[in-house]
Amino acid sequence: MERPSFSQRRRPAILTAIAVAFLGAPTGVIAQAPKDVKTPDKPLVLKAQGSFFVGGDKVEQTAGELGDLGAGGHITINQMYVHYMVPQRGDRNVPVVMVHGATLTGKSWETTPDGRMGWDEYFVRKGHPVYVPDQVGRGRSGFNQAVVNDVRAGSKPATELPVWLRFSDEGVWPNFRLGATAGQPFADSQFPVAAVDELSKQSVPDMFRGTTSISTIKALSELATQLNGAVVMGHSQSGVFPLQAALLNPKAMKGLVLVEPGSCPATYTAEEIKALATVPLLVAFGDHRDNPTGLPSLPTWQARFEMCQALIGRIKSAGGQADMLAPPDLGIRGNSHMIMQDKNNLQIADLILKWIDADARKRSGAAK
Repeated sequence: MERPSFSQRRRPAILTAIAVAFLGAPTGVIAQAPKDVKTPDKPLVLKAQGSFFVGGDKVEQTAGELGDLGAGGHITINQMYVHYMVPQRGDRNVPVVMVHGATLTGKSWETTPDGRMGWDEYFVRKGHPVYVPDQVGRGRSGFNQAVVNDVRAGSKPATELPVWLRFSDEGVWPNFRLGATAGQPFADSQFPVAAVDELSKQSVPDMFRGTTSISTIKALSELATQLNGAVVMGHSQSGVFPLQAALLNPKAMKGLVLVEPGSCPATYTAEEIKALATVPLLVAFGDHRDNPTGLPSLPTWQARFEMCQALIGRIKSAGGQADMLAPPDLGIRGNSHMIMQDKNNLQIADLILKWIDADARKRSGAAK
């Protein structure tokens, strides 16, 4: 008999309806003050917290490539910055690595735009060590400036420049499914639209180059190996990264969580599906997936949802454990693409944590 889906198993979940005030078109940026950040009643008790880098390549660059800041020499590129928190007795639970999406940084998982607790802290409070990277080429991981300086100096053509991506505030509304159009949230929207300007501040220039994604995926696999196994969670553009990192070293993965992935490739070979079937997989999608994204060159979110359903089917057919978490199937309505920042973000986090404890924690294979 086929095992019920994760959503079906969690169907008794209760939805608390939340009224959302109408937000008009933005006319200015509202500053967020320390008083706007909500401090939990219970203290956060850590065994350790800090940061480090994973990976990196030593290269030699000319004075011009370095921006004429002294003579030429060697620098490191393609390194991945990681911030971590380990709770007391954190060695009892599997570590969780949280990777952000396009034009964003690890801030996605931290304090929400309206000042509530983010998933990084919440997962730690639930006993899991949490590791939050900035993708290679963004945030504190930095980027390789050489090509920009080479074009500026005329030694390379302008066609060599990378594309720098940013979402406009208006474009975020339909694509991230905050509302059908800018300033008009869905009636049941879970996103804190009154604080949407804070989401705008989180956006950073994204140097779109395949090499940075490859370096990030390699670093994620290395990180999971160094942790002796981890659940790797990706979001949006990085939603596919846990799958790609698992193919580099399946034994280092204790679970894969794809949060609103930008794609679930149909191109995996039978051998790759067999490898992925050795790792528990959870895919999570929010609501209003059929809303037009405003990006006609890309698949709709409903189409991506269906791609992921197909991948889940292939992995199950290969004997793997793969589940879809669709809150609407549980009666939980209004979740956006930024589900980790929605007003019911901790309710969704609890569903993922239950899956980790019930499925990913059972995986006995440790990194070698």
